Amino acid sequence: MEAKKKCGNCGSTEYLIDRQAGETVCKKCGSIIEEDIIDYGQEWREFSGDSGQSKRRTGNPLTYIKHDKGVSTKIGGAGDLNRIGGSEKKRIYRLRKWQSRISTALERNIKYALAELRRVSSFLNIPHVAMEEAAKIYRNAAEKGLVRGRSMESVVAGALYAACRRQKFPRTLDEISETFSIDKKEIGKTYRFICRELGIRILPTFPLDYVYRFASELKLSPKTISKAVEIINKAQDVEITSGKGPMGVAAAALYVATLLCNERKTQREVADVAGVTEVTIRNRYKELIDKLKLGDVEKE
Repeated sequence: MEAKKKCGNCGSTEYLIDRQAGETVCKKCGSIIEEDIIDYGQEWREFSGDSGQSKRRTGNPLTYIKHDKGVSTKIGGAGDLNRIGGSEKKRIYRLRKWQSRISTALERNIKYALAELRRVSSFLNIPHVAMEEAAKIYRNAAEKGLVRGRSMESVVAGALYAACRRQKFPRTLDEISETFSIDKKEIGKTYRFICRELGIRILPTFPLDYVYRFASELKLSPKTISKAVEIINKAQDVEITSGKGPMGVAAAALYVATLLCNERKTQREVADVAGVTEVTIRNRYKELIDKLKLGDVEKE
């Protein structure tokens, strides 16, 4: 027969087992008697999302997007407080209040920075994998003291810019600068400083990294997008793209593809989406036509 567990705080032998958190909690004072309990329950099969969620015995995975990585324990959940007496309930409320207050300056900084990162990432439609990378970069920078003497927003912006480039979802400095309301020179300076101090190696971006996002904003058909990708691949094979801005090449390839596929867009429309000038598109456009011998397209 299994021996009764005893609370080391108040000596009570009455306890509750929270299988979802994997903890044994004292019924009298709310102290955790045992943690990291493994549930050896019977095997089950999942036939729908709802039934699986109710039977699942594991929590969420670790995530850098949350300041505590999603694994911290809160004193006295709503269900626990309903089972505790009046005098102990007041004590638990006081402990919960102090738990929220007791934190280091580093923890508070990371907490506020990651909240800002989530807000900006939502606005810029940043993929989750890039958000995780940015949060990890910022956390490493904060732990090494690289945030000291710099604004929190500029370090978050630099980390986000680096993460987007590493994960092949590049965003321009102009886009990030406009979202954070910070000068892009300051973001670029902070970005280079972070990469140098943390040893982050960033490869140059390529035109293909921008094509799908620009095409989505221009609402182009899959046929036109495939044609633009084909043009860029041919241009890279003959080294037309060497030394050229990747956004300008991507914009010009899309513009040529719209002409070939009879899905015409004006140079102004493409330039606004790509964040380049019409002159840049015209120059890249003429180079693509001449060197790839796209005779079906007339020069403008």
